[in-house]
Amino acid sequence: MTSTMTLADGGQSGTAPLNIGIFLVFVCITLYIVYRTTGKNRTKSDYYAAGGVLSGRRNGIALSGDFLSAASFLGITGAIAIHGYDGFLYSVGWVVAWLVALLLIAEPLRNLGRYTIGDVIGYKSNQRSVRAASSISTLVISFFYMLAQMSGAGELVSLLLGIHNRVGQALVVVAVGAVMLLYVLVGGMKGTTWVQVIKATLLLICVTLITVFLFGSFGFSISNILNAAADNNPLGQHLLTPGGWYGQSATSELDFVSLAISLVLGISCLPHILMRFYTVPDAKEARRSVAWCTGAMFIFYLSILIVGFGAAALVGPRAILSAPGQENSAAPLLALRIGGPVLFGIVSGIAFATILAVVAGLTIASSSSFAHDVYANVIKRGRSTAAAEIRVARTTSIVVGAFAIVAGILASGQNVAFLVSLALALAASANLAPLLYSLYWRRFNTAGSLGSVYGGLVCCLTLIVFSPVFSGTPSSLFPDVDFHWFPLTNPGIVSIPFSFLCGFVATLVSRERVSPEKQAEMEVRALLGAGAVRE
Repeated sequence: MTSTMTLADGGQSGTAPLNIGIFLVFVCITLYIVYRTTGKNRTKSDYYAAGGVLSGRRNGIALSGDFLSAASFLGITGAIAIHGYDGFLYSVGWVVAWLVALLLIAEPLRNLGRYTIGDVIGYKSNQRSVRAASSISTLVISFFYMLAQMSGAGELVSLLLGIHNRVGQALVVVAVGAVMLLYVLVGGMKGTTWVQVIKATLLLICVTLITVFLFGSFGFSISNILNAAADNNPLGQHLLTPGGWYGQSATSELDFVSLAISLVLGISCLPHILMRFYTVPDAKEARRSVAWCTGAMFIFYLSILIVGFGAAALVGPRAILSAPGQENSAAPLLALRIGGPVLFGIVSGIAFATILAVVAGLTIASSSSFAHDVYANVIKRGRSTAAAEIRVARTTSIVVGAFAIVAGILASGQNVAFLVSLALALAASANLAPLLYSLYWRRFNTAGSLGSVYGGLVCCLTLIVFSPVFSGTPSSLFPDVDFHWFPLTNPGIVSIPFSFLCGFVATLVSRERVSPEKQAEMEVRALLGAGAVRE
């Protein structure tokens, strides 16, 4: 039976069987790659960190694959197509953010840690309490990030199959979540790395070719693309100037500042990003990883600028907002318009592979944090076996994935780039202060670690729950009620400084003093990598 998807302008997307066939090819190829690497996961280091033997180039491409998610490809393209200039500001923040990771975090983190953030912030503190706090923050951050990916995956497949009702989209999210969990449970970090390398390469090739095609279609003039986009958008020429999304009031301007802070500071604190620095053999390769990743990001986001305005010009906001997934449908609909059902299926397949790899990385980060920090070091007090840890990590993956599926259903229709910005605010609020304090402040102790992690995390979560994200507006998660009192949609401007303040005050108030020998050992290892081990 042949089915079609009717767009707002009356066009057709082509046959669903063709789209599904292209989509299944990507799934089968990546599943085969994961299967081929399964037998090589013999130790904790293999499962958590790919044995710590990846080159800087391969890890850098995988690192870009870890971050170039549904938010980057689907969310930002839609944000640019609908909101113009303000939508592109997400891209600027995410490219600049890698400088923080390169200059402050990548090298000492690789030298000090083995698998998780808890290895670093618990190095000179009370291991059990700090590792428990680190694991809680990792699980919460990963959950919010997975929320965005699951929502984007459900909307993408709903668009692919032409499903417009909420029940059908919910079933799609469940099916997508099951496939994603399969990747994590059998592949570990090695399988995930190969999937990320392949999908990052395909994604870069895809957006570059679409960008070249769009340039050719508009006479190789970016002005022609921008003017056509403005003519096909209700904002008109305001699409090309600041204020189309933020800037309508003092509150929205402050909201944008808060967003920018979260974007720039959040990436270097994401658990699945930080975990990637443990997959290389030394600090030099960690720096090379960030350099390769930054180059890939620059090419991608420069192309996304053209793709987003191209979607505004050729598809238009009306067709985008009426499709399943709304803003997140801009990139696939542009592919449909310029390349028909074949390109539509290819772009959708690449976008889905993107989500698969990112969620796999998130699930490994959250499950390894619980297994390594809580189970092995808190419950078993360092006396667990590698097999037991991996078994606990896989069980945790199932639980985290189940919660993400439920939340992804509730968040359907939200812009995934916006949802990721909340995860970045949580990451910067809970992890940035303890990381920097641990690395660069000699007096920082257990009380400071707990204060900064819990203080930032609780503050950020509280402000998100009582913000317009949850209630009070038509686009809120619960639009029919209003219990918000915090006016900003992104709380980073408050919660991130609050985390630093909590860590500072708690350290000064506490009577605990860090051992000079332990501090000296930490500084030597952070600078030189001496004594770093892998199990």
